[in-house]
Amino acid sequence: MAKLMMKDGLREQPNGKVRRSQMTMGYGPGSMIDLIDQAVMVEELASWSEGQCLEEPRLRDRLQQLFFAVYGRKLEGFRLPPEGDDNAPDPKTGIGVKRFPEQYVCSACRKIVKHGNLVKRGKNDAQLVHNCVKTSAKSKAPVAVPSRFVAACPNGHIEDFPWYRFAHQGQECQGSELFLLESKTGDFSGITVWCRSCKATRPLKAAYAEAALPRCRGHRPWLLGSTEETRQTDCEHRLRLLVRTASNAYFTQVMTALSIPEEKTAIVTAVRKHWATFLQGVKAINVLEYTLQFPQVSQDLAGFPLASVMAAIEHERAGHVQERPPIRVGEFATFTSQPLEAHGETVGGLLGDDEDEPSFFARRIDVDVPAQIAQVVVASRLREVRAQVGFTRIDAYTPNLAGEYDLGVQSAPLSLSESWLPAVEIWGEGIFLSFDEDRLAEWESRAVVVARDKLLRGGFDATGQATYPGVRFYMLHSLAHLLITALSLECGYAASSIRERIYCSPPEAKDKMAGILMSTGTPGSEGTLGGLVHQGRRIHNHLTAALNLGRLCSSDPVCASQTPGTDNRHLEGAACHGCLYIAECSCEWFNRYLDRALVVPVLGQPGALAFFDGAKNGLL
Repeated sequence: MAKLMMKDGLREQPNGKVRRSQMTMGYGPGSMIDLIDQAVMVEELASWSEGQCLEEPRLRDRLQQLFFAVYGRKLEGFRLPPEGDDNAPDPKTGIGVKRFPEQYVCSACRKIVKHGNLVKRGKNDAQLVHNCVKTSAKSKAPVAVPSRFVAACPNGHIEDFPWYRFAHQGQECQGSELFLLESKTGDFSGITVWCRSCKATRPLKAAYAEAALPRCRGHRPWLLGSTEETRQTDCEHRLRLLVRTASNAYFTQVMTALSIPEEKTAIVTAVRKHWATFLQGVKAINVLEYTLQFPQVSQDLAGFPLASVMAAIEHERAGHVQERPPIRVGEFATFTSQPLEAHGETVGGLLGDDEDEPSFFARRIDVDVPAQIAQVVVASRLREVRAQVGFTRIDAYTPNLAGEYDLGVQSAPLSLSESWLPAVEIWGEGIFLSFDEDRLAEWESRAVVVARDKLLRGGFDATGQATYPGVRFYMLHSLAHLLITALSLECGYAASSIRERIYCSPPEAKDKMAGILMSTGTPGSEGTLGGLVHQGRRIHNHLTAALNLGRLCSSDPVCASQTPGTDNRHLEGAACHGCLYIAECSCEWFNRYLDRALVVPVLGQPGALAFFDGAKNGLL
């Protein structure tokens, strides 16, 4: 657990706790968290106590350009969020948070009150109370709760909602007293802002009108420093009404990479092994000589010349940025080049105490699959590193097909001074499927598929997004969802515990790529127990079940006849909650880019549209 510590005096116990794995998935710097008696915002990385260094060279090298574009400096590496210990509390350990918003609403009189005008109920009580007119000698002062409405813009800027300006619409009011009145049903349309002094009244839903709120002033309260130091003064957006707990209040931008084998020289391997613990601060030969006195370092580096070791250290510190292929291109090549499994060769999924155990182990297996599938690979050992680059609000920016963000993507910074990024590692296992390229090419050239591709592209273009993923991606993504559902129904895995990873080349790419990885894992070093690898040996049964699930939806024929634009859905074809949608923690693409008609024949659509034609592969 990571401890949340507010700077309101030294405390032994934290204000709250969050799982460390969640710190990069929704509770990073700039996110808002509701605690029992208060609402807080997670502060920037400089307020975090130092966490353990995490090494993943491929991900670091690929992130260098993007990190420089957002932060203007070189990326040094990754760190785990700091871990708190309830048995040994330390007020200096944890993650800094600050109170946000500053505006509260009295639970009795409904007056909007600034935090500075409230008092604590007791010395050791976190509850804030308002001594309002409804407080009597026989009753306690009512509790004030944080306002559930704030103002934000798509660039990630955020501030307290401008209640005074909104209620008075630019008019002056002497002695303004604002109240937030709600109907008995609590419906948003029944919320009204009322001023007792001048009797001005305005429904809150008017905040959604164009130009109802002022221009964004670029406030970034999660960053440390004065208001002028942390503001971004050139923001071109207007503020928008935002509910603090809404799903669009915080969109993380996370890049991930699997730890796959790389060719390394012995000296580079040894330097990286001791980088985080001993060598990161070594900048001179005399310091290196002192460091080599430690037995654990000397046994790996004593046989190399000091100059060579120092050069390797400087190379590591500089980031040793190499011309690497996109992260998923390298992973796809690794999976598809695995040798056939030998008897007794599989490494178990549970990690042991040996630090030399591999972070990646996979083997191709010989199983009965349809001709459309080229290879089945089971990976009994996977290590995935997930690093948060930045975040946005209001609108989410998705990565490209390689799982990477373009340099031009908008991103709010996690820190003004730190040169590292928060990351977590996930240990697990998975099943990888690659697809026959010749059969994919033949399928993509069919007239009905070309027409469907044009239809999907039209829906995509209507959203104004940059790069259309292609009909191949729609098919792979839809099949991944069907397989995840089939696995969860037949073998006891919760659907939310299985995660997809799509390997697909853009339509214009020369080197084609088509693959699906379904993995399960857990943060930390526990790993998994090999259950998903075992299901990979029964992939024929699971694939049959998946394709049968796709043939008929409980919402057919309505679902099967859907096209982009239906019900204002532009990125899906035949897809809905009854057939393809899965838990968002399992889907990389927010349940978008789905169309089961491309996978299997469905009602009202030509059979040739499906990549898996039941009459030819014998699975249906």
